[in-house]
Amino acid sequence: MQQQQPLVGDAFGELIRDALAVATGVGPRPLAGGRLPRPVIEIIERDDGLINGAPAAPYLEPPEAWPDHDHRALSRVRGRVLDIGVGGGRIALELQRRGVEVTGLDVSAGAVEVSRRRGVRDLVLGTVAEHAATAGPTYDTFLLLGNNLGLIGGADQAPGFLAALAALARPGAQLIAHGTDPYGTTDPVHTAYHRLNRSRGRLGGQLRLRVRYRELATDWFDYLVCSVDELRGLIAGTPWRLADIDNVDAPYYLATLELAATG
Repeated sequence: MQQQQPLVGDAFGELIRDALAVATGVGPRPLAGGRLPRPVIEIIERDDGLINGAPAAPYLEPPEAWPDHDHRALSRVRGRVLDIGVGGGRIALELQRRGVEVTGLDVSAGAVEVSRRRGVRDLVLGTVAEHAATAGPTYDTFLLLGNNLGLIGGADQAPGFLAALAALARPGAQLIAHGTDPYGTTDPVHTAYHRLNRSRGRLGGQLRLRVRYRELATDWFDYLVCSVDELRGLIAGTPWRLADIDNVDAPYYLATLELAATG
């Protein structure tokens, strides 16, 4: 029997909506045995067949549950902020509470809906490039938290992504991104994937993924997990320079990039 393929759709948005329903008790919830709310699990499928799952609840967690590097990142924020990959709105909501002017951006309509329902006031549905085409120089700080340095995508995508951010940036703008160095692992499943990537001309930690939830899956997309040295290579020749690396929580790190002065 041929395996049924999932429907392509906003799987991430669906899981965020269900996670909010489970957390609040409001709205339809996925049920176990037809009665009890089932924990919402985000399924990540990699193009070599690896399947991982993680609870969706952290997308909605309050600041007291965050890792320390999130708090350190927010302590560096200045001016108007673009929270890229707003997800369930946790970062944007805390910035609003602090009186910071913040816009949340996401490609998931479901994530934007959940963020709006939770109280995020300014939201954009679309990619960084789409936003740059209409917004102009608007922001002083860009945030890529929750490991969202990965949204750079890879060596081919990085120049366009960073150029779009520069088009949205006011003079002296900064980008604060959370990344992970993938190369400390000895897990053969991951080291073999690094070798496979390099054999096809990709960075070792460049992931090809899709998110699955219930009957839905997103389109396949690239998501970059890279070392600091690789990041330096990716930003060479772009309008950005690497100003600081905070690796207190290695292999996780916070990279702060600054827009280079022109003229």
